[in-house]
Amino acid sequence: MRSLLFVPGDSEKKLEKAPACGADIIILDLEDAVAPAFKAKARNIVVDYLKSAKERKARLYVRVNALSSGLTDADLDAVVPGKPDGIMLPKSLGGADVIALGAKLAVREAIAGLPDGATKILPIATETTASLFHMGSYRNASPRFEALTWGAEDLSAEVAAEANRMPDGNYTEPYQLARSLCLFAAVASEVMPIDTVFTNFRDGDGLRKESLAARRDGFLGKMVIHPDQVPIVNEIFTPTKETIARAQAILAAFAKAESGVASLNGEMLDMLHVKYAERVIARAKAANVV
Repeated sequence: MRSLLFVPGDSEKKLEKAPACGADIIILDLEDAVAPAFKAKARNIVVDYLKSAKERKARLYVRVNALSSGLTDADLDAVVPGKPDGIMLPKSLGGADVIALGAKLAVREAIAGLPDGATKILPIATETTASLFHMGSYRNASPRFEALTWGAEDLSAEVAAEANRMPDGNYTEPYQLARSLCLFAAVASEVMPIDTVFTNFRDGDGLRKESLAARRDGFLGKMVIHPDQVPIVNEIFTPTKETIARAQAILAAFAKAESGVASLNGEMLDMLHVKYAERVIARAKAANVV
């Protein structure tokens, strides 16, 4: 789950082209990318696309409309029979929303003859001010809960902020807080932390800088809004040869250790290092680089 590409659910042309870009996940968008008058049309296009994608080059998620919109049930009624790999929940207020969405999915999976739990959940956790006070509630919310991401655009609109970034491109302090809370909540919940979009899709250098910072801090992937952003994000969130070699060395050191600690080149290691190394190897295998 390195790159997650948003594609408007009412654009058959863009949906047709999306798999060729190499994104790990394609997010079929029924929310912000679709005007209210075209929601019903978009649902039909999305479910037809899901049903026609027999050999999926990428995993297919659907971003439904928020639970507070009154449109979520109609979205799920339409798309769950198409067997999406997951549902992205915008404007999530916390673990209670994940639980509610999981219950809705369970009913629709049963009706569609799908295995219980087949449809995963990826909430966008920080799009409202109220959501920031419930970040700890995601832990153990649902076995469907696969990853957690955050958003700055809706949040800054609610705050009526003049800007959410500094002139150098870095986020201002309120949005740095939201980003950090998402990272910590994801790790505490043992799901993948995914960084938010970089909206200037023509600025490849800016995207690279922000992606490197996200990887440094612990994020494992990034959402994107344009196919041209996918190669940069995939490159940065694929473990390097050096990172893989270190992870393998850590695991080898512990395989020889006779206690819960080991040493590697003079560095003392504990079980947290093992967990880190196992995650690196898992990501490398997912990216087919080991």
